[in-house]
Amino acid sequence: MLRAAAKSIPKARFVDSIVVGGGPGGLAVVGNLLEQRPRQPQLWVDPVFQAGRVGAQYREVPSNTKVELFLNFATAVAPFRKILDSAKGPNAVTTLRNLPQDQGCELNYAADLCKMLTEGVGRHFDNVKQHHGKITAATFDKQTNLWTAVVDGKDHVQTPKLVLCTGSSPISSPQPVTEQLPAHLKMVHLDTALKPSKLAQTIESDATVAVVGASHSAILVLMNLYNLAATTHPNLRIKWFTRHKDLRYAEYKEGWILYDNTGLKGQAAQWARQNLEEASFKTSAVSNVISKLWTPPDLADAIYEAELPSCTHFVQAIGYTRNRLPELGLAQVVGAKPQPFSVHHDDLSGRFFTYPPEHSGSLGRQYVPGLFGAGIAFPERVTDPAGNVEHAVGFWKFMKFLKKSVPEWVESVH
Repeated sequence: MLRAAAKSIPKARFVDSIVVGGGPGGLAVVGNLLEQRPRQPQLWVDPVFQAGRVGAQYREVPSNTKVELFLNFATAVAPFRKILDSAKGPNAVTTLRNLPQDQGCELNYAADLCKMLTEGVGRHFDNVKQHHGKITAATFDKQTNLWTAVVDGKDHVQTPKLVLCTGSSPISSPQPVTEQLPAHLKMVHLDTALKPSKLAQTIESDATVAVVGASHSAILVLMNLYNLAATTHPNLRIKWFTRHKDLRYAEYKEGWILYDNTGLKGQAAQWARQNLEEASFKTSAVSNVISKLWTPPDLADAIYEAELPSCTHFVQAIGYTRNRLPELGLAQVVGAKPQPFSVHHDDLSGRFFTYPPEHSGSLGRQYVPGLFGAGIAFPERVTDPAGNVEHAVGFWKFMKFLKKSVPEWVESVH
């Protein structure tokens, strides 16, 4: 694949930028690039252009983002405002405007917003080519400072700017403590567990479901399962395995939020406070359905070994991992056989770097020219006033990062 990319460099067509991924992150990158380079050709690549995983899997998930921030996302750059100004109502934006602005909403509304803006880019900006497909590989030529991307394994396009917004997926491989699962256990993918309509069809009414994790997603899974037990699945029981005795909640301060990206928010936080905290759990109807199992490191193996055999299903909600990236290669001269190379993400700038440094940037890093990342796969690292370091994930957080970073990316190349 990389060899083919190198041979095709002289024949490749040229665009000013290639954006890989059609989710909220990729959409925000395209909007900012249009604002910075309004007349230059862009290639935007995604298999389906359905608002990423939000649109494909998480429409029934309650957001932990306030409605007003989705609208801020939609109006943050001039190209998006142009789309909105010409849109006929009712539409995704007018629907959001009619919702309570200081509360969350189902991600269905945010996904529709993404689709509306994505379709608007296609209608209003002829210089953006939306290609339904994949970037399978990309080679950087050190002589020309251009990337040659392989589209769908065959076509080749050159660009000075390659932006990876390739998304993330739930960690599905068993972790060391649970890798020896009983053979009878049925794995339930996190995406399924976060979709109540599909979850109800996936598990039997008398199932015993093991849920591992204490993340925002884990609490939503517990809530979804309990709602089934309280309605259509009266004999369903849940065993909740967690390493954390205390749940973490986002705390709203004066002008900032403590644990903004790692604490529970919205419906998950409200439900957890009412039903899962020690003070409320014993008197909550939830305690008739959910058994809490604390798994400290020294006892985890024994607890799983004792408790999992009586379970019928298993849900793992312990975080997300980046989706596979295009195969990246480096060519020293035009036509030379490219060598595979690994890159590391700088989560402050959105750029990528390699070691060892030849032409060092900050911290002794050699930045890879023209390669950038954003969205949930490559979020910004932020430090709050209390000194807590987190990664900023969310529509508006992606947009804020890109508003300041895309002009720097453009300047670094041109």
